[in-house]
Amino acid sequence: MDTINNNNNNNNNTSSSSPNYNNTNNSMRHPHHSPRNSPSLPPSEPPTPTTGHISTGTSTGTGINGANANLNLNRLSVNSTDTYTRSGGNDNGNDNGNRNNEILCTVAPGRVNLIGEHTDYTGGFVFPMAIEFSTVCVGKGSIVRNSNSNAVSVSKVISANAKGSRVISFDSSSVEMMTPLSRQDTDSWSNYVAGVVQQYMKELSKCGCSISLEIAICGDVPLGSGLSSSASLEVAVATFIEKVIEKSNSDLNLNLNLKLGGMKETALRCQAAENEFCGAPCGIMDQYVSVTANKGSAIMIDCRSLEYQTISMGDTDTTSNPSDVDDGKPVFLICNSNVKHSIGGGEYPIRVTQCADATKHFRSIHGDGVVSLRDVSLAMVAAATKKGSSSSTDDADDDADVTLRRAKHVVAENERTQKAALALANGNWAAFGKLMNESHESMKTDYEVSCEEIDILADLAQNFEGVYGSRLTGGGFGGCTITLVDRRRVKELCDFLKEEYSVRTGGKECLCYEASPGAGAREIIINM
Repeated sequence: MDTINNNNNNNNNTSSSSPNYNNTNNSMRHPHHSPRNSPSLPPSEPPTPTTGHISTGTSTGTGINGANANLNLNRLSVNSTDTYTRSGGNDNGNDNGNRNNEILCTVAPGRVNLIGEHTDYTGGFVFPMAIEFSTVCVGKGSIVRNSNSNAVSVSKVISANAKGSRVISFDSSSVEMMTPLSRQDTDSWSNYVAGVVQQYMKELSKCGCSISLEIAICGDVPLGSGLSSSASLEVAVATFIEKVIEKSNSDLNLNLNLKLGGMKETALRCQAAENEFCGAPCGIMDQYVSVTANKGSAIMIDCRSLEYQTISMGDTDTTSNPSDVDDGKPVFLICNSNVKHSIGGGEYPIRVTQCADATKHFRSIHGDGVVSLRDVSLAMVAAATKKGSSSSTDDADDDADVTLRRAKHVVAENERTQKAALALANGNWAAFGKLMNESHESMKTDYEVSCEEIDILADLAQNFEGVYGSRLTGGGFGGCTITLVDRRRVKELCDFLKEEYSVRTGGKECLCYEASPGAGAREIIINM
């Protein structure tokens, strides 16, 4: 593999009535998607798994079907200094011949949420950015007619990162009836792949077709860290499948009447895969930013309308202008507590239910105009809390108090997120940092999704000279903090956090990464 190239296309902005937080001329946008082209690989015969099951195994041999695929894939590097943009635009017109046998390569990033936590599944505002950590898919695929008796519709996936089996395979044509593996199963990573395939098979089956895939996957998004490794995997696979469909449809004249939609639909399919097949009641944020992100910018997302606005992060991008390192401009620092979390079980689904209960409560008082907690004000929360505290007599009232505290966090976090986007756009780092600190305190006391290790990291950072603010990022119960810090103090802060965290946690280690806003999901052109 000599070089890796990428096509860059620019988004076309569409005006919206939603507020503009940017100093530049970027307005809220409706996402769209236009596919791209890539190169070619000889076919190989995939195994035939048991219908309705995910088959697992170990990789042997060479190339895409064997262990060496993992080694080759680990050597695949995407130049992080290139300005990738997966946003829409026109195909570049490259014609690589018989594209049904081409090697395809897609990449999708993880994300860090700057502020706006646990607001996406209540129709609120979030303010994340993509990060340079990502998942890469390399392989080939084809669309097959179910009427063809010789057609093979098997999906085979090799993972370089899997803790269990590195190879999984399943019959794509029966994936809609497949039962997911338990979250405790070491091969449960395959649920994210099968879940995404299932979403696209809903459309393909209407056309009498199925899909055959052979994919090697690797990634460097830390697992269970709150940086969206699962969404990164889902979106990388979804982008790969869309390329296979687009190329097969055009090259083989299948005339498929598929309505894949654009980037919004891609994100929604990936969210549905995680909700329905993987059993994790996540909101739309993680998948959406992985699909739509632009390098050098954070994204303010309205999770009700799914409109979004990019806000330039040039002053906090450590790669954009290295000469700025001495001028005191800030940088975002991710600190991984190495406490693993999972949004598919435990407390996360309880918070989702509590928010739904709170919405019903406020709707019963204020009418049908309360569709979600997005429609609730802090004054409404305060009034309900005051009324509840004056009549509290039993456990049911205690439960109601907890539910109101959950609502208080969500409502206040929506306000903080909108203020934070404006502060960042104006370069008001002090205001942004103050909002970060308030957000962490709210997640700690009202939403109760933090943990001792995360609180230690946030407290250490918040009291370090040169830090504007620090907070838990992600679903909580472990994972990472995000800190806005004077870039001249980054090394000192990292050293301080590592040393003090170890002392306060009895020898545990934390990892620190400078975070630069990366690009969203895209196809990588490989020149063989």
